[in-house]
Amino acid sequence: MSSGRESTLYIDARLTTMSPEGLALIGPLGLAALEESGWNVQAVGGLTLGADPVAYAIAYASAQEGRLIRAFTVRKEAKTHGTGQLIEGPFKSGDRVAIVEDVITTGGSALKAAATVQAAGGVVTGVLAVVDRGEGGTEALEAKGFPVIALTRAGEITPHML
Repeated sequence: MSSGRESTLYIDARLTTMSPEGLALIGPLGLAALEESGWNVQAVGGLTLGADPVAYAIAYASAQEGRLIRAFTVRKEAKTHGTGQLIEGPFKSGDRVAIVEDVITTGGSALKAAATVQAAGGVVTGVLAVVDRGEGGTEALEAKGFPVIALTRAGEITPHML
């Protein structure tokens, strides 16, 4: 895992988040969860690569619903050429933002993305994940003041689906 931890449960959410069926499901579900949260976000994004398809699916679904939510991506490190930005896409300082994740384990990726967004003037309202592994990440994020919404939890995924 990106945290360096080992686990007996391997969840490759990219098989879902990057498939046409997965994008068509995650976008509307994520958008509905954000609307129910009351976070009133203007943009969604997170640390590349896991967050990217989740953010894009939600942004696309928002266009279908006539409520535009922009997507952005947070680089792991700034490029040494071009603009050298850490955040790519139509993010604006002052945006109310939901950090998105494919899978939450320790919460480290979401915390890194949140810190980058805050440093750029964004207001992080919470974190939305496709899957919460249930290994302490949600608690770590909530301890830092970020509410968490998970579309599903690892315990709800049957072994034949993995």
